[in-house]
Amino acid sequence: MNQLDQLRRHTTVVADTGNFRQLAQYAPQDATTNPSLILKAVQQPEYAPLLAETVAAQAGRPMDAVVDDVLVRFGREILKIIPGRVSTEVDARLSFDTAATVARARRLIGLYEAAGVTRERVLIKIASTWEGIRAAEQLQREGIRCNLTLLFAFCQAVACGDAKVQLISPFVGRIYDWHKKAAGAGWDEAAHAGANDPGVKSVRAIFNHYKRHGVRTEVMGASFRNVGQIVALAGCDLLTISPELLASLQGSQTPLAASLDAAAAARMDLPAVHYDEKGFRWALNDDAMATEKLAEGIRAFAADAVKLERLIEDLRK
Repeated sequence: MNQLDQLRRHTTVVADTGNFRQLAQYAPQDATTNPSLILKAVQQPEYAPLLAETVAAQAGRPMDAVVDDVLVRFGREILKIIPGRVSTEVDARLSFDTAATVARARRLIGLYEAAGVTRERVLIKIASTWEGIRAAEQLQREGIRCNLTLLFAFCQAVACGDAKVQLISPFVGRIYDWHKKAAGAGWDEAAHAGANDPGVKSVRAIFNHYKRHGVRTEVMGASFRNVGQIVALAGCDLLTISPELLASLQGSQTPLAASLDAAAAARMDLPAVHYDEKGFRWALNDDAMATEKLAEGIRAFAADAVKLERLIEDLRK
């Protein structure tokens, strides 16, 4: 049995891509997208007709509405291939605006529902800022399920759990990147591999806290740099994995066992933790890695949103 099939015995496998033509060969349950992945996909020749058709159908409409329609069109194509859910992201430029995030999420869900897709098959991705978490809390009460992304700090995970969001996406690889860069020449790759990887340790702490305190929010490790990080998190609720790493797992016969255990975590002696707004903002500020990577991630997704708008604008000329 290859590693991908072994992983499925312990964890729900999710594909992290906007390139829906790659999905079938890996048979993921769910799929995730983000502005960068959609931008990458629409620039490939095989997707040019789909983009052009979608943009043409929205002639005369505001740019933000056209972009949302493009995102939903890709999501709908993905849902034709997978049995589960697709994650579609709210514009990162709204990350500090609760009301605007709620409005955009409602519009995305409305577009899916108008096309015959039930809201149970969609997760709305929102950055894990205080404002984003508050938006998700409101949306969840309306039956709109949310995936809180760009999550780097324990305080973000705790606040998401308290807000009863459906799912969180802690970014394993970006945490790893930060620590490796910060260590510079002193970084010891072997000493920080597998269970000792700083990104892996972060997800494990969140997973254990949730299971110990009965938090129902799903934990989905994301942003992997290597197969070792994935293997070290086998047993996590879900893992969203790029096509390249899915191929690596599929091509390996190395034995893979669960590394995380919900039942064992439920018996751990871990204190309950909660944050009000002041406590959350201080805890996030006190974590240099999380502060820097959250800001960097929002900027990068916003920049790719602008690039996507420019591509669309060129098609509308």
